[in-house]
Amino acid sequence: MRKISFATFNLYNLNEPELAIYSDRDGWDQDQYDRKIDYTARALQRVSADVIGFQELWHEQSLKNAFDAAGLVDEYDLLIPEGHSGEIACAAAVRKSLRASSAQWIKDFPDFFKLHSSGDDPQTPEIAVAIDSFSRPVLSFEVTPRDDQEPILIYVCHFKSKGPTKIYREAWYNEEKETYKNHVEALGSALSTIRRTAEAAALRLYLTLEMKGTNKPVVVLGDLNDDQHSNTLAVLTGDPNFLLTGDRKGGSDVDLYTTQTLQAYRSQKDVYYTHVYKKVRSSLDHILVSEQFFDSSRRRVWGFDELVIDNDHLNYGDHKTFGTNDHGIVKAIFRYAPLRVLTTDDDDDEPMV
Repeated sequence: MRKISFATFNLYNLNEPELAIYSDRDGWDQDQYDRKIDYTARALQRVSADVIGFQELWHEQSLKNAFDAAGLVDEYDLLIPEGHSGEIACAAAVRKSLRASSAQWIKDFPDFFKLHSSGDDPQTPEIAVAIDSFSRPVLSFEVTPRDDQEPILIYVCHFKSKGPTKIYREAWYNEEKETYKNHVEALGSALSTIRRTAEAAALRLYLTLEMKGTNKPVVVLGDLNDDQHSNTLAVLTGDPNFLLTGDRKGGSDVDLYTTQTLQAYRSQKDVYYTHVYKKVRSSLDHILVSEQFFDSSRRRVWGFDELVIDNDHLNYGDHKTFGTNDHGIVKAIFRYAPLRVLTTDDDDDEPMV
């Protein structure tokens, strides 16, 4: 396989008709559902990626119906929790030629995960965060595009949104409602940020366990609900150095590289956005890759070709009417391009992998 592509696709609460979605007990009516399936099917045909990570899938049959409508059933293996219905899940579609491994959904944080500090100095108070699982289980699997290279480890994730956590449901809030009622947004937003940061840190630990001291290629596909330069992304990626001079010098054993930055190096203007809220355009959906996909890495195996954002539908906010999703779809394309190094004995190049 000379090229491979990855995409991340938030399905915007894709569920069977008349099934509850959050507090909406009626969910999508049949017409709305039909439009969602039609839009999703056409988007799948347009994107046509080799590996697609999905978020906000509520029912396995809905995704199967979209692939059937797209005429893609025979081209992809679908990775969906068996019998999935009634909860929000991450899922994936993998082109059959890539021979996807069995899928795992990771619910719990690593056993050794801990966010507890007594403070860096006498002025810093103690902090402790009690959280031990992901809001949405992280999907993990491997694909094998080439027999002469290591399989690629894929994670599909969906972190806590920026929307304020609904503290009005909490007993402590209702016991002192007059005290807290004017601070709902601030406290709720802080809780969402803490949860999202903890999820990023927990996945970072899993990534380090897989990547440290290995040559394992890794790709993370996800609705991370935060922008490229956010603390969430810094925690998850390791905040690597992109600004390097020349080839064969870069790359980090455990860091991840945002394809948004890789594309910015190839373009005269950064126009990347995947979500619009209150007319603010944000990049919440990301494809992150290990050093095996970073052009300037001394361990490069796959070279970056292009990033494509399918986001025109975000200009029309009535997603129920049009059947569209409320996030852009991100696709990254890579070509097989192992770094070649010049030997000291002659002028022949040999691949370094």
